[in-house]
Amino acid sequence: MARRLLHRNRGEDQSRVPKQKVFCIGFQKTGTTSLEHALQSVGYRVKSVFGRDLTYDELKATYVDRGLEIAREYDALEDMPWPLMFRELDAAFPGSKFILTLRDADAWIRSIVGHFRDNAHVMQQLTYGEDAGAPVGNEDRYRAVYEAHNAAVLDYFADRPDDLLVMRLEAGDGWEKLAPFLGIEGAPTGPFVHTNTRKARNSVFRRIRGRMRRAGILS
Repeated sequence: MARRLLHRNRGEDQSRVPKQKVFCIGFQKTGTTSLEHALQSVGYRVKSVFGRDLTYDELKATYVDRGLEIAREYDALEDMPWPLMFRELDAAFPGSKFILTLRDADAWIRSIVGHFRDNAHVMQQLTYGEDAGAPVGNEDRYRAVYEAHNAAVLDYFADRPDDLLVMRLEAGDGWEKLAPFLGIEGAPTGPFVHTNTRKARNSVFRRIRGRMRRAGILS
């Protein structure tokens, strides 16, 4: 049965909104933030990245158990390291829906390099290897891991088309795909509003600077 979109008032009890869990298992910089905001706009409680405050050894040893515990408290998950544990999430939460966001590999690696540059991070180590904490100098490794992940997801769900939705947000995929997949009635139409892009971040920065000038904080 399709679920009707509930328009919420501030402070409304979200526990009254029935949902099946939705796991967004595309890698970062494939439109995951836009998907997060789309899900939030129709009432999903979404958890993003976790574990960035841990050491590499702590994260590697515990991220699956930590993730499964966190997943119980939310309707939807997105960003890293959730894609790395899609098999465990499937086993722990049968009947859930999975969304794989894809992006052209060339565009994806350019975005990853432009965003992280030579800044090493524990989440990148977990994803691409302990010796590849930053994308600069490791572009081939990053691309190989990215493409292998996407292939593994498609193979895993090959005989379960009702459980996996593949979306390419840069190609215009949006509500016309997401709403039927999740059984949402009354959802918006058209593509999602793209967020977390350089243009969007610059726009937010300009608005903040404008407010600070008007408040006399900046000249």
